[in-house]
Amino acid sequence: MKAIIPVAGAGTKLRPHTYTQPKALIPLAGKTILSIIVDQLKEAGITDFIFIIGYLGEKIQDYVIANYPDLNCHFVTQNDRHGTGHAVDLTREIVGSDEVLIVLGDTIAEYDVKEVLQAPFSMLGVKKVDDPRNFGVAEIDEEGFITKVIEKPAIPKSNMALVGVYKIKETRFLYNCLQKIIHSNVDYDDFNLTDALECMIQQGAKFQSFKVSNWFDCGKKESLLESNAILLKKFGGNISETHHFQNTIIIPPVSIGEGCNIRNSIIGPNVAIGEHTDMSYAIVKDSIIGTYSNLYEIVLTHSLIGSDAEVKGESRSLNIGDNTAIHLGGSKG
Repeated sequence: MKAIIPVAGAGTKLRPHTYTQPKALIPLAGKTILSIIVDQLKEAGITDFIFIIGYLGEKIQDYVIANYPDLNCHFVTQNDRHGTGHAVDLTREIVGSDEVLIVLGDTIAEYDVKEVLQAPFSMLGVKKVDDPRNFGVAEIDEEGFITKVIEKPAIPKSNMALVGVYKIKETRFLYNCLQKIIHSNVDYDDFNLTDALECMIQQGAKFQSFKVSNWFDCGKKESLLESNAILLKKFGGNISETHHFQNTIIIPPVSIGEGCNIRNSIIGPNVAIGEHTDMSYAIVKDSIIGTYSNLYEIVLTHSLIGSDAEVKGESRSLNIGDNTAIHLGGSKG
């Protein structure tokens, strides 16, 4: 079994952060989006990984090599972004006829990975949503088998969204369908994996659905902060032993990386702070702070601050990218 993780997207909805950092490496609950996915699959026994990289791909490659030296990793570059179907098609030669588990690089879901891997059929993860028009949608029969999948239907016949986790047993079948779609739509610019799955279903492939217990949205600032809070509660937070706190109150759950220097501040709840960040006279809650950042005389709520950023002054909610210096004025009461 090989795992395929597409992480070539530019993450435009999370700019300015994704100008300098791949979305998969944005910190979340003391980890990164990518590390949460990889750790989950590694714990289930998967050791062969294929990462489809593109935008800022060297950062993904460096991160994986440094943090997962024990895994057998391949890196495939998607130079032109033509959708997830096109991305997966690039892995054809590495995969061969092996079964694969495809997990989209911005998809964090809670499910029994081992149970999915051991299932006798191909499997697609689903979750009930209020408005399925912005998702791939699965129509499911009474026995749990999927009869149809469609990408972002205008009039959905089901409210079961595809969460971005796909176990494929008939991989040659998948790649044949991908090739058919790509070559029959030469003027089309975006090839969805959902279309290839529907091609497989129409030709007799059996897919069972499995429901995920939680599905964390990491695509936008607001949903990323919400996911950070939920995951901090789940993981319990973590404070590195290599830190210096002075006259500081910590309100759990929080995650604080190593080498942080925090003085005269109140941190938490639901705060994740990257390594080697310096803070003084700050009140921070419900926020994510990157590495090597400097925050002074600041009040932050529901904020996302990039790495190597400097923020000084007074504020309520910010969305600041990497390598940024912000000095906020305002009178002191």
